[in-house]
Amino acid sequence: MSTTAEVTVGERELSITRVFDAPRPLVFEAWAKPEHLMRWFAPNNFTIPVCEMDFRAGGKFRFCMRGLGLEHWVNGVYREIVKPERIVWTGVMEHDSNEIVTTVTFAELGGGTRVSVHQSYSIETDSSRGARYGWTETLEHLAEFLAAA
Repeated sequence: MSTTAEVTVGERELSITRVFDAPRPLVFEAWAKPEHLMRWFAPNNFTIPVCEMDFRAGGKFRFCMRGLGLEHWVNGVYREIVKPERIVWTGVMEHDSNEIVTTVTFAELGGGTRVSVHQSYSIETDSSRGARYGWTETLEHLAEFLAAA
């Protein structure tokens, strides 16, 4: 298993890839249920105390990322879900109105899974500038979650 992520940063976009030592269906499922996301989907020093989601194409989600004394609410819609291959969603950070389009792909890799996350941002903000570090830490939390599963 890779413990490091490959990261590419462009103008208002980010791509990050990491390999997990877990089968693709299990890795995909970690993204598909709010009770799972609440355990790992945040960078260091942040939690997800509220996570509501209708996990289907056209379904909506809303979650709160709490940390450093602040609450960051995100609302969005799932554009595409192809189990266990791909999830595409659009979300808006309420605190800065940054619209983010996220595509996550899951590829089988010799018993493990390669997860690739690509995001594009409508505007450059503190959250988009910090996304590289946030995603690196968040994917580390996913690895810990999968190891305990």
